[in-house]
Amino acid sequence: MPGLDGWQTCSRIREVSDVPIIKITGRHKSEEDIARGLDYGADEYLIKPVGNKELVARVRAALRRAELPPSPDKRKEITYNDDFLTVDVTERKVMVKGKRIKLTPREFRLFAFLVENASRILSHKQLLEKVWGWEYTDDVDYVRIYISHLRQKIEPDPTNPRYIMTEPGVGYYFQKLS
Repeated sequence: MPGLDGWQTCSRIREVSDVPIIKITGRHKSEEDIARGLDYGADEYLIKPVGNKELVARVRAALRRAELPPSPDKRKEITYNDDFLTVDVTERKVMVKGKRIKLTPREFRLFAFLVENASRILSHKQLLEKVWGWEYTDDVDYVRIYISHLRQKIEPDPTNPRYIMTEPGVGYYFQKLS
């Protein structure tokens, strides 16, 4: 999009679509730049040079993760509601104090998986396989970064979480309060 940088373009696309976004840059970026790209809605962030086989495999993986949701009659209804947080996985809706919260597609997949498995501790590996794909099962930092983003958006006090709980050395779980 003319006049927009990569972050702004990513953000504009994300406002209207859940299409997978793979951001490719020609120069080395800092961890902050990569986190910023992911915050703006990118599903992948790659630094050139990237081999053709790897790029094609990452595109295939992104498309697999972005498969259309099942038809309404095949989906199970997953909801959660208390005075602070409302979640409707089927409708892809998350509300905090009655206000809809914007989550990136990946943030939503991660949060929905936690809510669907409420009170069950999910390992880093389980979360990575379900949300990012099997090729990411050793990249625990992805989970930590996204959990941090979710806490910033959902928790009343992100430094003292009530919903997205950590099981040290194992993983995370969603804790129902009602």
